[in-house]
Amino acid sequence: MTKPITREKRKHPRVEKDLPLSICLKDVDFSTATKNISGGGAYCHVDKYIRPMTKLSVLIGLSGTKEEISCKGVVVRTENAVPTGYNIAIFFNEISKRNADRLKHYIQQHISYL
Repeated sequence: MTKPITREKRKHPRVEKDLPLSICLKDVDFSTATKNISGGGAYCHVDKYIRPMTKLSVLIGLSGTKEEISCKGVVVRTENAVPTGYNIAIFFNEISKRNADRLKHYIQQHISYL
């Protein structure tokens, strides 16, 4: 039996990529990596709890390039991760058109279609 092909319902296509990610809060900086990313946000693991609706600065390294994308984001979901830490979903609420276009182009290059 073959799997039915489902269409992505999200506004922005999402790719499972392990990209270096720096998150800056007022008094704390985190270095982590994305589990997945889209033009609208990222999902990643952090060691410390960050409550939903926390605003932060984000710096994304695009693997295979020397490019970095900076933007502002807000944590929209925080989940306990087993055995330690938390998985957070970040919505990019302030991203320049240039950086948004660069990120979308990068994601389009890495989407694998079934």
